[in-house]
Amino acid sequence: MTAVAFRPYLPADAGRCAAIFRDAIEFSAADDYDDDQRAAWAARADDEDGFGAKLAKQLTIVATLEGFVVAFASLEGAEKLDMLYVDPAAGRQGVGASLVDALIRLARARGAKRLTAEASDVSKPLFERLGFSAERRSLVQLDDQWLAHTTMTKALGDDPAPPTRH
Repeated sequence: MTAVAFRPYLPADAGRCAAIFRDAIEFSAADDYDDDQRAAWAARADDEDGFGAKLAKQLTIVATLEGFVVAFASLEGAEKLDMLYVDPAAGRQGVGASLVDALIRLARARGAKRLTAEASDVSKPLFERLGFSAERRSLVQLDDQWLAHTTMTKALGDDPAPPTRH
């Protein structure tokens, strides 16, 4: 597999990130959410300018494979992983885990002691594998649809000390 590269989100990425968002919901979430739920969720990217403005306001990074954007993730403030979406064609290749790892490092650099994510049923297993713990299950209303998610947290602690040489 080609190495995943990261870079900051740019305003020119808005359309591609909106497409990833919609595709990830449509295809990756099909087993966990029904058609109406997915349509209400995906509609959050219908206003691409507004969607892009939200990503620009947060600390958003994109993952690229061979220069092509295949995923993105955003950090709201220092302690909330707000969005994590991977193009279904790039799924199951470690891209999502790599993005979460990068955001953990950025959150630590911002002084965060923990990281919180509102994990969809699709992403919950990934967060569990990465050491996040489920705190509570809740519902969010999007238009006339209710979608379940799980609030998950991970204590960040201090950066590990570099190894010492004797």
